[in-house]
Amino acid sequence: MEHSGIEGKTAIVTGAAQGIGRAVARELAGRGARVAAVDRNAEALAKAVDEMEGLRAAFVADVTDTRAVFDTVERVEEQLGPVEVLVNVAGVLPMGSILDLTDQDWATAFAVNTHGVIAMSRAAATRMKQRRSGVIVTVSSNAAFVPRMGMAAYASSKAAATAFTKCLGLELAEYGIRCNVVSPGSTDTPMLRGMWRDERDRSVTLNGSLSAYRTGIPLRKLAKPEDIAEAVAFLVSDRAGHITMHDLCVDGGATLGV
Repeated sequence: MEHSGIEGKTAIVTGAAQGIGRAVARELAGRGARVAAVDRNAEALAKAVDEMEGLRAAFVADVTDTRAVFDTVERVEEQLGPVEVLVNVAGVLPMGSILDLTDQDWATAFAVNTHGVIAMSRAAATRMKQRRSGVIVTVSSNAAFVPRMGMAAYASSKAAATAFTKCLGLELAEYGIRCNVVSPGSTDTPMLRGMWRDERDRSVTLNGSLSAYRTGIPLRKLAKPEDIAEAVAFLVSDRAGHITMHDLCVDGGATLGV
């Protein structure tokens, strides 16, 4: 195993039961980290953790419950050691026009995608600050900086999470703590496939849609969860030791480098 500074570190990954979160947890565990896999879906989380190699443990928690989040970070440190890496991946994607989305749709989007990131980051960063060391990565979305039809709640909540993470990085820089963002585009996950009605929707994702003011993907393929996990692994590694407050877009060129 090539040394990258991840080995032996305790890393919390939220949303670890499926999709990108699962891939990130697996990638970090494979690189020698002690992974605390966090998700509210106990059954799916247990299955995901069982399939990972390396030292890992499941922690069932809902990131929208601030008390549960702080309690979970405490339990992770008791069982696995000081948290040195946090990766915020847990997210939801309510679809619909701005005028049709309900109050609950908006509340849920911000509860998970924004407040969940804030709570988990505060819980971990409080301890990292005392040790003057740590890395936080938030998996956001390219929708955070490019308008998307039918995705206002998701895009807004992700934009807030992105801004929060950069501000956190600025405030914690003097303590040696780095905070960065990874912004995926369309990635082959259950979340994406849940948006598709048939194969035509897959074609629209790849080719774009003039009526929705959306470009396609210049690389002509969807991202794999592992593509996002590799980007996260780089940012939490020693190789990214002088990178903070950065937003790394991994979308196959879909946002044309904006």
